[in-house]
Amino acid sequence: MNKPSLCLPDRQPTLRVVPMPADLNQNGDVFGGWVMAQVDVAGAIPAMRRARGRVATVSVNSFQFRQPVSVGDIVSFYAEIVHVGRTSLTVRVEVFAERNYADPITVKVTQAELTYVAIDESGNKREVPGKNGGEME
Repeated sequence: MNKPSLCLPDRQPTLRVVPMPADLNQNGDVFGGWVMAQVDVAGAIPAMRRARGRVATVSVNSFQFRQPVSVGDIVSFYAEIVHVGRTSLTVRVEVFAERNYADPITVKVTQAELTYVAIDESGNKREVPGKNGGEME
């Protein structure tokens, strides 16, 4: 029986990680919190680049776990900005796992959307640089 397998998106991942045994829960799967932390890191990267500086996570708008992540999976995080406001940026992150080296498959394991706010050195909100107070350039 053929297993369903996806292809990775045709662009460079924002982050790629291999979970280790210390990242497992009592059922032998990777902790959801570990995945959430990596999603936050991946989402912050394009947000920091677009904001040209520090950002802080202000909300997790949605987070859907579709399949468990296992030790040895190569986990790829693809992040893209979907909205830029005056001081905030919303980022969509899709997470794929490449697994089973003998008969490789790729599966989508998680998708999430997070909002970050641009902050200054003191941690205060600041405007996202760009045309018209934050439009995408």
